Amino acid sequence: MNVFKDFRKRLLGLLDEMVAAGELPVGLDTARVTVESPREASHGDMSTNAAMVLAGQVGTAPRQLAPQLALRLGALPEVLTAEVAGPGFVNLRFAPDFWRVQVAEVLRAGTAYGASTIGAGQRVNIEYVSANPTGPLHAAHARGAVVGDALANLLEKAGFIVAREYYINDAGSQVETLGRSAYLRYREALGEEIGEIPAGLYPGDYLKEVGRALAERDGGRWLDQPESTWLPVLRDFAIDRIMLGIREDLATLGIGINVFSSERALVASGAVQAAFEELSARGLIYQGVLDPPKGKKPDDWEPRPQTLFRATDYGDDVDRPLRKSDGSWTYFANDIAYHLDKFRRGFTVLIDVLGADHGGYVKRMQAATTAITGGKAALDVKICQLVHLMDQGKPVKMSKRAGTFVTLRDVIDEVGRDVVRFIMLTRRNDQTLDFDFAKVTEQSKDNPVFYVQYCHARCRSVLRHAAETRPAAVLTLEALAEAPLHRLVEPEELALIRIMAGWPRLVEGAAEAHEAHRVAFYLYDLAAGFHALWNKGKDDTTLRFLAPDDAELTLARLALVQAVATVVASGLAVIGVEPVEEMRS
Repeated sequence: MNVFKDFRKRLLGLLDEMVAAGELPVGLDTARVTVESPREASHGDMSTNAAMVLAGQVGTAPRQLAPQLALRLGALPEVLTAEVAGPGFVNLRFAPDFWRVQVAEVLRAGTAYGASTIGAGQRVNIEYVSANPTGPLHAAHARGAVVGDALANLLEKAGFIVAREYYINDAGSQVETLGRSAYLRYREALGEEIGEIPAGLYPGDYLKEVGRALAERDGGRWLDQPESTWLPVLRDFAIDRIMLGIREDLATLGIGINVFSSERALVASGAVQAAFEELSARGLIYQGVLDPPKGKKPDDWEPRPQTLFRATDYGDDVDRPLRKSDGSWTYFANDIAYHLDKFRRGFTVLIDVLGADHGGYVKRMQAATTAITGGKAALDVKICQLVHLMDQGKPVKMSKRAGTFVTLRDVIDEVGRDVVRFIMLTRRNDQTLDFDFAKVTEQSKDNPVFYVQYCHARCRSVLRHAAETRPAAVLTLEALAEAPLHRLVEPEELALIRIMAGWPRLVEGAAEAHEAHRVAFYLYDLAAGFHALWNKGKDDTTLRFLAPDDAELTLARLALVQAVATVVASGLAVIGVEPVEEMRS
């Protein structure tokens, strides 16, 4: 239950009563009326902008309308105070019982607490990872993988139907280079001395495995063949072997991709030509000459007629070429066809999670998606900025296996899957992230994954101790939902309940904004509230969860502890992290 959304319904009901009583005119537009958390906790539990939204329609000033609304709202049984603030906000404080009932709501729902129906079954396609199949995944790929996967989990919790997709960029010069690099390692596997890897080829040791596998399968079959014969074979063999490794790495990280789409298959199917013809039919293709890049004119640049898409008609900075000088399609043309393909598969909400080097891609692809779908599909591009790998503050830059970077598998092997997944969401995706192997495994408040897991482990520890002297039947979620929650009177207890009650709203807001990192931020705040209460109990015995001389109070506090553990587990499930039962040093 989203208490903010539910209370907004109460507010709209009050406005209808005021209209019926002649206090407000009929026909009010209440679409922009909100009920939200105040910026400062000291301002109250909720705040509404109703007076500011409606004052113009009523024909009065917000500060004149606000007291009328405050009077009505203050009369509600669950509202303690309703005060006018600022330019016309009405700040509300609720009675403790309003919050206490939320503990029972959490316990009755279990880890499904926070689930929403706002998605209404709408189909969403999220494309993430989509690394070129020319080598193993590296640490930066981990960030995109986690952002995409957590976002998919979040959208599913909010009621959307999500397809998780990986676009295999298996067309173009980079896979031709891969084929030549694999051929060199193939010759090496057959005993040839290859010397230093030539410039322009991929140097990583991972290709030794590809070369050995091909030599075992085909022997010396390709040694005396011309490149035109062996290149397609080596290219496809290397792509398949590397994609197998990528799938294994993703599985190790807990990433489940539903669909793998091939760029080469898309081009071969004629989809790019079909997309080109569709844009042409809409008058969006023309022959023209582009200006040189802004602020500079490369020495080798020369004006030439090109086949251009009218991207500027849809908000892009310049029109974009669809054909190369040799007549082949540009990558952009292929991408247009790919997004049209996703639309034709029934998706009107498209999300691409891309690396930092794709910043210039956003406007052009959003323009193309709007054009090719006639405005029926929307594309959101989430750019994941760089991950700086460090160990005790010193940069970690290279893996022997990869040749030039630290692999995803290296990182998982070093710190574990759950740490990788959580830490990758501790910054917005559009901010750089420092990943220090020492810091992400230390047991301190400064390590968010430890801090949140420690919260869950402490909850489980309290419940295990309680189970030593109480029958299991009284500690079930159902039984604890019937606990005497009126005994929860401490300000710290009520503050913790308020944070938990914000989880459903967080889920909906984060899903609508496509921002999975909000979940990690929320869990840290919830853990902080719980740890604060725990630490006060160390100094003040009356605040401890287990009160030996007060069975009723103990039961109420056990309900609170179980509710915290439940919400933490619900949030960690969105991130894709397993909640721990106990912490070991």
